[in-house]
Amino acid sequence: MTMAAASTTAFCNRSGLFLIISSLACLSACRTPPATPAPSISADTWATVDGRTITRNDVDKAFRRQSDPSQVMSEEEALTAKLNLLNDLIVQDILLAKAAQLKVEVPQAELDTAYGDAKKNISDEEFQKELTRRNLSAEEMRDGLRRELLIQKVIAQEVGSKVAIADQAVSDFFIANRSQFNVAEESYHIAQIVITPMADPNLTNRSGDDAKTPQAATAKAQMLMERLKSGATFGDLAAGYSEDPETAPRGGDLGLVPVSRLKQLPPPLRDAVLNKAPGNVTVASVDGGHTLVLVVSHELAGQRDLSTPGVRERITDALRGRREQLLRAAYLTAARNDAAVVNYLARRLVESNGAMPSLQPAPPGTK
Repeated sequence: MTMAAASTTAFCNRSGLFLIISSLACLSACRTPPATPAPSISADTWATVDGRTITRNDVDKAFRRQSDPSQVMSEEEALTAKLNLLNDLIVQDILLAKAAQLKVEVPQAELDTAYGDAKKNISDEEFQKELTRRNLSAEEMRDGLRRELLIQKVIAQEVGSKVAIADQAVSDFFIANRSQFNVAEESYHIAQIVITPMADPNLTNRSGDDAKTPQAATAKAQMLMERLKSGATFGDLAAGYSEDPETAPRGGDLGLVPVSRLKQLPPPLRDAVLNKAPGNVTVASVDGGHTLVLVVSHELAGQRDLSTPGVRERITDALRGRREQLLRAAYLTAARNDAAVVNYLARRLVESNGAMPSLQPAPPGTK
């Protein structure tokens, strides 16, 4: 089993607030004003989407808020992160415009609940300190939450609601994979996202993203946890960003791993799985790298059939997850293809062979 090592950063006790606030950076930075037929293209215009402008300042603000100030990144690493962030902002802009078109709304009560969840388990003073450290006001946070909820509703309406799994498909899957339901030893079904602290010549993930230093690996792990917190699926992120060439193409899935094998792993990896509840994601850190470990299920020894409690549900969930992952990827690809998108930052970098002047973020006080 391939489970690459991961670094010194594990779950922070305040991860709920930390990750939620960080994930809102992208959403707060992306603006969706009315389209204009001929946007002004300046050096600070980094992309346009159907006439709407995403500026360098939009990206810089999002970058400041989601990056860890204690992590020092090279100019190339910072710009790579900003390119990825700009692509996220482009997709978010498209989805927010789609929400307006579909007349999708977020009730005030739902927004209040989400805001309350973001603040729970932390004092008001600590909450304000974290907002200040991220250069984010309470109102900006609420607006970011609203945008996040809008995007989730669009995906649920346009993708999730259209996925149906027939009983026959569940039965066919069980018959074709009966041996998988004969568990010889207590096992955990797990999935992983591997981040190594060095260049990987055999990278197979969809985005081509590769952390090349311990600092970049830490920043990438934080970014992925933020994406998970904002609603991204583990399988999509594994396929897009995992640096393990064996499991990335299948969404990080490692299948069933016996407890006896898990006990042979380094303690951080072992402890990320054993006694963890299904659905739990833990960051295991070893030797400068990170592995995000998802516990899919905990299986006791014995033969299962479709009448065994939970088996039909797990098969249905697995088949639905596969279908949703495919449909979501197709939907987002089609939505981006249908939009008039120009990524000026990418174009300028290609034209200059990667030599981009004045890459330092705008001053923190810049709005």
